[in-house]
Amino acid sequence: MNTIDIDVGGTFTDLVLNYNGETIYKKTPTTPYDLSVCFLKVIEEGAKELGMNLENLLPKIDIVRYSTTVAMNRLIERKGPRLGLITTEGHEDAVLIGKGAQWVDGTRVTERRNLAIQEKPKPLIPREFIVGIKERIDSFGNVVRPLDEDDVREKVRYLIDKGVRGFVVSLLWAHINPTHEKKVKEIIREEYKEYYLGYLPVVLSHEVIGKSGEYQRTMTAILDAYLHRTMQIELSAMWDRLREYGYQGPFMMVHNSGGMAEVFKTDAVRTYNAGPVAGLMGSYYVGLSLGYRNIIASDVGGTSFDIGLVVEQNVRNYEFRPIIDRWMVGITMLQTLSIGAGGGSIAWINEQLNKLEVGPQSAGSYPGPVCYDLGGTEPTVTDADLVLGYLNPRYYYGGRMRLNVRKAQNAIKEKIAEPLGLDVIESAHLVRKVVDSNMGAAIRKEIHLRGYNPNDFVVFAYGGGGPTHVTGYMEDVPEAVIFPFSPVFSALGSSVMDIVHIYELSKRFMLMEPITKQFTTNYEEFNQAVESLMERAKKELEGEGLPVEEAVFSLELDMLYGGQVHRKRASSPLLFIESEEDVRAIYNRFEQEFSETFSPLVVHPEGGVYVENFVLRASIPTQKPRLPEYELEGEDASKSLKEKREAFWEDEGMVETSIYDYALLKPGNVVEGPAIIESEYTTIIVPQEFSYSVDKHGFGRLKRR
Repeated sequence: MNTIDIDVGGTFTDLVLNYNGETIYKKTPTTPYDLSVCFLKVIEEGAKELGMNLENLLPKIDIVRYSTTVAMNRLIERKGPRLGLITTEGHEDAVLIGKGAQWVDGTRVTERRNLAIQEKPKPLIPREFIVGIKERIDSFGNVVRPLDEDDVREKVRYLIDKGVRGFVVSLLWAHINPTHEKKVKEIIREEYKEYYLGYLPVVLSHEVIGKSGEYQRTMTAILDAYLHRTMQIELSAMWDRLREYGYQGPFMMVHNSGGMAEVFKTDAVRTYNAGPVAGLMGSYYVGLSLGYRNIIASDVGGTSFDIGLVVEQNVRNYEFRPIIDRWMVGITMLQTLSIGAGGGSIAWINEQLNKLEVGPQSAGSYPGPVCYDLGGTEPTVTDADLVLGYLNPRYYYGGRMRLNVRKAQNAIKEKIAEPLGLDVIESAHLVRKVVDSNMGAAIRKEIHLRGYNPNDFVVFAYGGGGPTHVTGYMEDVPEAVIFPFSPVFSALGSSVMDIVHIYELSKRFMLMEPITKQFTTNYEEFNQAVESLMERAKKELEGEGLPVEEAVFSLELDMLYGGQVHRKRASSPLLFIESEEDVRAIYNRFEQEFSETFSPLVVHPEGGVYVENFVLRASIPTQKPRLPEYELEGEDASKSLKEKREAFWEDEGMVETSIYDYALLKPGNVVEGPAIIESEYTTIIVPQEFSYSVDKHGFGRLKRR
């Protein structure tokens, strides 16, 4: 199968192109003003490698898969449309009040510590654009107060007069009975037809997320509507250009749930954080092939450091409180952690503490680091790496971008060295130590606070800066793995992901009685809930033209003990229950996963066990690339020795260092530190106490000697 996988990052856009058995990796600078430019540019670069152009290549491609930061960027910029919220009368202030933790949702630890500056986020929909309508449905789906259609028309006209250009409809208990939400949309469409130039999109909360939680459901719908128009414009431009060049296959979007779907079947909120999730899924697949059970997936990009965990060959660690920007949402998101630490992270002096800080501000792709010579004035991590001799100014980005060493030195001298009373080399080394320490602390938090032993893990280092910094942040982890495709790993991750749709149903179901601990015998109610989800799944898959007969269904359940507030999403070993043995199997799996997450000490079967949410995953398996295998050619790596240049090593200072050409290393070769290995899109740093070896798959293993 011929495939294209693209991941748009804050600094670079990555491509993995599989064509007639050949795999090509390419990177091109991201064009934030128009992402369709870098999208087509990186495909064009891949086509050139094959001696083709876009007109020749794209008609022969079977599938295009895409992960993007559009949603994240647009939220940061706050450039969404003016929206109106229609909710149940009396609940107009619910999203403004929020939940208790809304004050700190989406903030960094340093911000949470400073209580004086904490404040709620500025709402995406101001209070004057929120209206309540006369209607009410109860928690059982019964109509308590019929919808007042005249009131709806009056409120809609009020919002239009206020300049609203899109509607979010989120009524109480609409996920149980959506009749009133659907009727509100009908009324809006009667007033403002779809084919008018003033067409106003209407987002219904029950269609975006069909589960309980008024605040989360409403905020998910608001965010989806806020991002929808911009993403539609961006993606439509890409889709049109692909069609112009003769592409006839599907255009798939990567989701933050660990799957993907057609672009026209994708809610905007599900693309948020899709790139890091694609990298996590790629780590899971490659780790499975290599036999690793526990993996720290680490991605050092231009603007951020993203990590995720594969534990016991499982990636189903979901966000306990999924946050998008500053708002808690209700969608299913795989758990990853992102901090502002990357190649473009700006180094600056905290004058109050007279202390060096790195990030979270980033120079991005434009103007970028000072050494890019594109107008940047603030020193970054990349500038520090260059000054320390780790980066080759003549071979950065495969030689297509020359780096200005003098400007990097001057920026570090002016902004860091002189205020701290250090020389330039000491200051650059300090920048590197601070950013590595920040990344190492993020890993420690994920590993130690979850009760895991770092010695049981291996680090997968990817992104343009992962191989450059991994020895500084891997700390107690004994081994790091570096791949030929490390710089484009997230794009590779999407190439191994299945087509996945997730269907949820909020329904409280008692699995085990309190006190008596008797298991339920109400099998029919449980099975009906699962069957209703399966019917929805099959209908949608068939509507998308996907092979329903190939679908693999799996069930997950949001469960909790009676008297406790912490829910745990547990993977059910069964789709349906027919006996006490089946129910016991579900409970045993829940108890095991609950214990691993929270502690065996808080297991409380005496309080009973309840299911609050049914989650059905419908997966269509995709064709996965196989890992290559080569003959080992011995440890001698001298044939790949490229040159020698001065580089900084702790306790030694600037010393002449061997530089190796990554492309010339052979399976079995070993490089002893200190050494530097250069490839087209990344640089591998091998300190004195490390050795780097190439295994039979062509993958690099960094280990302490």
